[in-house]
Amino acid sequence: MSSLSPWLAARVDAVLVIVDVQERLAAAMPERDGVVARIVTLAKAAKVLGMPILVTRQNPAGLGDTLPEVAAAVGEHTPIDKMAFCCREDAGFSDELALTWRGQVVLVGMEAHICITQTALALVEDGYRVHVVADATCSRRDSDAQVAYERLRQAGVAVTTTEAFLYEAVGVAGTTEFRAVLDLVKALDVVS
Repeated sequence: MSSLSPWLAARVDAVLVIVDVQERLAAAMPERDGVVARIVTLAKAAKVLGMPILVTRQNPAGLGDTLPEVAAAVGEHTPIDKMAFCCREDAGFSDELALTWRGQVVLVGMEAHICITQTALALVEDGYRVHVVADATCSRRDSDAQVAYERLRQAGVAVTTTEAFLYEAVGVAGTTEFRAVLDLVKALDVVS
């Protein structure tokens, strides 16, 4: 855990949770490409930094599978299928989260005002330190996402950005991890 502040990312205590980045849902998102690129970057960085990654799928029979580029970035994994909007309401998710032994949950995915917000608020109540990466989440309507971020801030959730999160998680320059994350950030600048 970071000794600086509980508001900062702490790679040794963080788990990345990718929420419902699925084929049919992603197709409805105006900001799809940029958000998905940042989620892919965060997944690759999480692997470099030794952070566990959980992936959820909302009603996969209706919304489809996780986007192939996200699944490829995560690597071998078993998605957690759910019907509840709040991930924490799914026993499979809660069990998998507990098994990570991490106290900081980093949420990315779709949709900001539904599954992300409900999950973040529930996890705060459970005592987790929750970060929502705003530029790696989205809603069909930006106004819904903006209201969600304000609501989350008021509830004690750290609302951040991909680059801010990554540099907090790395902590110092000059390391192998820093160089790997820097390369990911530079690649993202080309895509975004």
